[in-house]
Amino acid sequence: MSSTYGKNIQISIFGQSHSEAIGVTIDGLPAGIKIDLDQLQQFLDRRAPGKSKYATKRSEADMPEFLSGIVNNITCGAPLTAVIRNRDQRSKDYDHLKDCPRPGHADYTAHVKYKGFEDLRGGGHFSGRLTAPLCIAGGICKQILEQKRIYIQSTIVSIGGNEEHPYDEIEKAMETLDSVGGIIECTATGLPVGIGEPMFDGIENKIAQAVFAIPAVKGIEFGKGFEMAKLHGSETNDSFTYVENQVQTKTNYHGGILGGISSGMPVSFRVAVKPTPSISRKQQSISYAKKADQDLTIKGRHDPCIVPRALPCVESAAAIALYDLLLSALAKGEIREEYR
Repeated sequence: MSSTYGKNIQISIFGQSHSEAIGVTIDGLPAGIKIDLDQLQQFLDRRAPGKSKYATKRSEADMPEFLSGIVNNITCGAPLTAVIRNRDQRSKDYDHLKDCPRPGHADYTAHVKYKGFEDLRGGGHFSGRLTAPLCIAGGICKQILEQKRIYIQSTIVSIGGNEEHPYDEIEKAMETLDSVGGIIECTATGLPVGIGEPMFDGIENKIAQAVFAIPAVKGIEFGKGFEMAKLHGSETNDSFTYVENQVQTKTNYHGGILGGISSGMPVSFRVAVKPTPSISRKQQSISYAKKADQDLTIKGRHDPCIVPRALPCVESAAAIALYDLLLSALAKGEIREEYR
């Protein structure tokens, strides 16, 4: 299963939603980096379930247990491995899915690919629960980037198309036993010019690959993105200018990336998050055994909207991708040593 990412640092995520634990191994972190574990926990708490009325009622502390790679809160050069114990599973809620796949989930595709041996409980390895170890790795990379004055933050643009009062759409979805999606914008500032490669290792490529590890993500655009398709070059080209002897652009329609390489302007992208597929309404599915259509009512505890909890996940994906690319540029001597 392809659950590994990165060239200079390798992120490997393991576990299932209802397994004993979920976790991550990060190989390649330099020794001597101090990690603020309190700050990391605060970051993980933004993603954790059971923290608001808009999130699943599954109650998990999501406190990482470090097995290796860190001594006295400082990386020691060994692979860093951390696990989060699963404490509040209700596996019986998923017994009926062995014969009846959930619409919008990976139940059917996993059933075919793994020949019936897949772990269906809570979505198994396809579950959004696996974004917790993603956020461990991303939270660590985010701290390292902040030490180099590179900052990543995200905001909710809209939920259900509502930009002014996005949470109203979650309330409506909850009242009708439905779910709703939305759009998240993420920005990275302070990135030096020259990060990234043309063709397959561009910033867009690497961020997109990491972002699509978040199960609910269905689309991504950089800068003006799809809006550019409606405009002319005279409207979308960013004019260059000098500001205090530094090259900048007057606008940032390119989203801080030209030819896959950072321009020095803020890197910005937007992510489309689909509505949570687990809804309490009756849906049509099939029965494998009967080879016939069958109604399905999903049990269990689920988010009416994943967007608020996805914010740190998107930041994590960006942090992992950008730190990996930063290390590539440092290895090639393409940027100043102060970023090491």
